Amino acid sequence: MRLPGVPLARPALLLLLPLLAPLLGTGAPAELRVRVRLPDGQVTEESLQADSDADSISLELRKPDGTLVSFTADFKKDVKIFRALILGELEKGQSQFQALCFVTQLQHNEIIPSEAMAKLRQKNPRAVRQAEEGRGLEHLHMDVAVNFSQGALLSPHLHNVCAEAVDAIYTRQEDVRFWLEQGVDSSVFEALPKASEQAELPRCGQVGDHGKPCICRYGLSLAWYPCMLKYCHSRDRPTPYKCGIRSCQKSYSFDFYVPQRQLCLWDEDPYPG
Repeated sequence: MRLPGVPLARPALLLLLPLLAPLLGTGAPAELRVRVRLPDGQVTEESLQADSDADSISLELRKPDGTLVSFTADFKKDVKIFRALILGELEKGQSQFQALCFVTQLQHNEIIPSEAMAKLRQKNPRAVRQAEEGRGLEHLHMDVAVNFSQGALLSPHLHNVCAEAVDAIYTRQEDVRFWLEQGVDSSVFEALPKASEQAELPRCGQVGDHGKPCICRYGLSLAWYPCMLKYCHSRDRPTPYKCGIRSCQKSYSFDFYVPQRQLCLWDEDPYPG
């Protein structure tokens, strides 16, 4: 359904403009702001930044409840970082906000390269964009903690992105194995209670005592991001050339250990699995 006065976006209006790249300077960080429709139908502004020198991409959006969600892709280190700054309910005695960081291995086919992102422009900045492809929901069990003081050994972006989440940075055993094979120092990672011990803990939504440990669940969604390059054909060119992007939406659900129920107050209701 089209809302009155809200233009629908055409994918073709997001273009790769290689001729404009020299105007930015080689490797200069580039920012694109787009209006995107969230899964609940509301519209928000999303900021996308690309740094081709650092070979990284960052995405940031604010949810209707005030939560600030960011995603950082570090292509040099094969690392992606999700961060959520969750506003607290002061009348319930909560802190002003709570920060969470989730760090996993970056697959290079998940998002377009930083060089291509830096060249992305839109002809109609007021258009509301909706993802062309839904990539579903991915469940991740985060069973290892990341040592913030050593985080730069994993990715130079971690210190800035996760500065507010010093004690709440999580990853997975399978990702740790990959990074150790890549030469990352083991001091970056810290043990959490073993999987067998965590399996015996209840979900936080089922715990009434705010001082008890439990397994917390937090979900977030990347409502719109450039996931693939599009190629065009022309009689004037012998080979296909990059001419645009395909956009995707993907949701994530993170399960992780918290030593106190108080650290997972958004997880109010019991749920299966």
